[in-house]
Amino acid sequence: MAENKVVELLITEGVGIITINNPPVNALTLDVREQLKQVLQEVEGNAEIRALVITGGGAKCFVAGADIKDFPKQMESGPRENATIYKEMFTYLEETPRPVIAALNGLALGGGCELALACDIRIADEKMKIGLPEVTLGLIPGLGGTQRLARLIGPSKAKELMFTGTFISADEALRIGLVNQVVPQGTALGEALKLAQKLAKGAGVAMGYAKHLVNKGTEIPLQDAMEMEMQHVEKIFGSEDLQEGIEAFINKRPAVFKNK
Repeated sequence: MAENKVVELLITEGVGIITINNPPVNALTLDVREQLKQVLQEVEGNAEIRALVITGGGAKCFVAGADIKDFPKQMESGPRENATIYKEMFTYLEETPRPVIAALNGLALGGGCELALACDIRIADEKMKIGLPEVTLGLIPGLGGTQRLARLIGPSKAKELMFTGTFISADEALRIGLVNQVVPQGTALGEALKLAQKLAKGAGVAMGYAKHLVNKGTEIPLQDAMEMEMQHVEKIFGSEDLQEGIEAFINKRPAVFKNK
């Protein structure tokens, strides 16, 4: 029997578009977990992909959390191992030098919210709702949600959202800094793709360094972070991208970066 394809990868103009298409709510089932892992391995091995967009299939859901009915299968190996597989994938998105954009085309709940939090930029459909409702089931967010949400919007607001399990609107998510942009209904993927295509043509080495420095610098003392920044400044002076950028500026032409 052919494998049911629930995670798809499309590559266009240097952008990898990952779609989680698992109707009706794009839940994080065992099949999604295994196929997402395979897709990310494919992304890692493909130098053509300079930026990533992650979205959900259909018009109503990004990813509406885990499938509770699927829990017994996922938990056969134990909660730690199951969560670790997801955490490793989400950490990959957080740490890859590529910019990663979440196109939140609908409900982003539980594990879907945690997936979005691992991305660099979140573009939300105006009808989107987002939240971490795990406590309403007696659980806690276990795929990085307790940590990434607090770092993004602050501990107090993060606790409020987790304690209550509230789903908040796109406008409220924008107000508290949980999403970067709210766009008209049905346009989240298109807007994310436009931005990703622009970034895919940019200076990949510089963007990768900047991403790393922001991620890691906020976790260490300021003076240590400043030293780490200076080390990367020294490193980037040996990059082909910098030389191309300087030559293009001097010659008043568009730069053609090679991500080297």
